[in-house]
Amino acid sequence: MDPITLVPNNSLLTATPEEGRQLAVTMSRLVVKATQPDAQKREQMREVYANDAMMLLAVTHTVALEFATIAAANNYWKK
Repeated sequence: MDPITLVPNNSLLTATPEEGRQLAVTMSRLVVKATQPDAQKREQMREVYANDAMMLLAVTHTVALEFATIAAANNYWKK
């Protein structure tokens, strides 16, 4: 199995908050892929978490944590 790059382009720097948010989603998905590398099993589990409000909230929490890290790295896009 090839190693997964968890920080695309090895940088948390983005031009805008929107790009930062998109990077946060990407990074969160990469963590899931690294944790469960079997694509078929991830697909099977999607049905479970797609219908569980608490699991969906956990997903949003993970993205929010990644976004907070990215925002800090970008000095909150202050000019």
